[in-house]
Amino acid sequence: MRFRSVRAALVCALVAAATPAAATAAPSAPRADCPRLTGSWYGDNRARLQRLIDTRGTCSGSANTPVAAFDWDNTVTKNDVTDATLGWILRHDGILRPARWKDTSQWLTDAADRALTTACDTATPVGAPLTTSAGPRCADEILEIRESGRTMSGAAAFAGDWNRRRTVPQYAWVPQLLAGHTVAELTSYARRARTEALAAPVGSTRTVGTHTLPAYVRHYTQQRDLIRTLRRAGFDVYIVSAGSEPVTEVWSRGVGVDARHTIAIRSVLDRHGRITPWNQGCGGVPATRGEAIPYIDGKRCWINQEIYGVHGAAAWRRQDPEHRVALAAGDADTDVTFVGDATGAHLVLNRNKSELMCRAYDDADGRWLINPMFIEPLPRRPRPYPCSTNAYNAADGGGEPVLRDDGSVVPDQKDSVH
Repeated sequence: MRFRSVRAALVCALVAAATPAAATAAPSAPRADCPRLTGSWYGDNRARLQRLIDTRGTCSGSANTPVAAFDWDNTVTKNDVTDATLGWILRHDGILRPARWKDTSQWLTDAADRALTTACDTATPVGAPLTTSAGPRCADEILEIRESGRTMSGAAAFAGDWNRRRTVPQYAWVPQLLAGHTVAELTSYARRARTEALAAPVGSTRTVGTHTLPAYVRHYTQQRDLIRTLRRAGFDVYIVSAGSEPVTEVWSRGVGVDARHTIAIRSVLDRHGRITPWNQGCGGVPATRGEAIPYIDGKRCWINQEIYGVHGAAAWRRQDPEHRVALAAGDADTDVTFVGDATGAHLVLNRNKSELMCRAYDDADGRWLINPMFIEPLPRRPRPYPCSTNAYNAADGGGEPVLRDDGSVVPDQKDSVH
């Protein structure tokens, strides 16, 4: 078996040496021991990803199992699957009335509590489904708070202290809104929402309350192929999302990633197996109402804890290369830390998110790959990214310069991949 691995590695090396780096249109013929990527990628991205697969995967003859980690929403799919599920739930009266709306989030303001109490049916018994499909007001308040962190009147929906690199209240709030349901019930809702979203035409929208939402979700063909190729080449592939874990699990199965390899916001269950407003913690942070979710630095923490077994405060820190992913992929500032931790390739889908794109265009280690969105890509950002002033998302909510590892400031970057 060792001879076959060495021979496979030698063949892969010869193929790589004979193939120009930018030749993406006609890769060599697929072979069982060296899985090949297919599909259309920007520039030489496919060739560079293929080299990573060949040098880190089974073709290299290495005994190590490399890891790849992908954000889900707008990285593997076009559009957000948690939002698609929430929209479906609102249209099918799936939110159970809480005793107090302030119970749903430790940061919910009095203004948001009043707005939700007024808009949502107070005649509905506590624990019974709200009739959010019957009129727009309740659905509108929920969607506006989820989308903007404000009520329909413009008042702040969340206030208080939280680490902006570990959580964002409106992301944590969606699983908290689903308190009272079992995981099986939420999974059922997510499956039905998935069926509906995959059937809707690309570009279609739907009105929920008075909000216009994308009606469709699609797996990116190139990302599905990349995940399949990585797995065939011996990579351990994980999904790491700031969405609700039962919802993300329904979708990740569609690209061959099981629940054990899906990391998202994990709700604490009560003794009857029902979702509570509490989330499991990471990096020494105990179960809380949303203080340590997979969000910016939180994604690093959850990867370190769940994949590499690093616990306590150390889980928040960058690990040595042997305990970091080989490939990481993301599309937003929520992904910047774990994507930057990758040792082989940092794959970025350009959605004009400043901190992530500053890192990607600066390309400090020469391993950043930028690709336009595969469906409905965005136009070029007209102004440079403000890397030198305020693109970094500080823990206190302010903006700061983006710094390289050596402490130097990343200069403003022009948008060129679109």
